[in-house]
Amino acid sequence: MKKVKLLDTIGTLKAISTERLQLVEEDYTSIESLPSGQVGTIVEVYEQEEEYHYLVEFADTQGCEYAMATLRADEILVLEVV
Repeated sequence: MKKVKLLDTIGTLKAISTERLQLVEEDYTSIESLPSGQVGTIVEVYEQEEEYHYLVEFADTQGCEYAMATLRADEILVLEVV
C-alpha cells in the first residue's frame, strides 16, 4: 500500500455516515451519508497508537469545501494523477 501523505487526493472505499462528518454547506445537511467513491484531499495526518488517521476535506467542482471527516487507512484509496 502506498504511504498516504498530506495533500494526497483520495477516494473513499465505503460510505461515510453523517455522524462522522463535519458538514460545512447547508445544502448537504439532509444527506444520510457520503457515498463510496467520493474524492477528497488529505489535509492532516494523525498517528494514534501505531495507527494512522487522516482528516479529509471534500469539495465540489468549484473547490468549495462541503464536508470533512477523519478516516482510517482502510477507508481510503490514494488516487494517482497521470
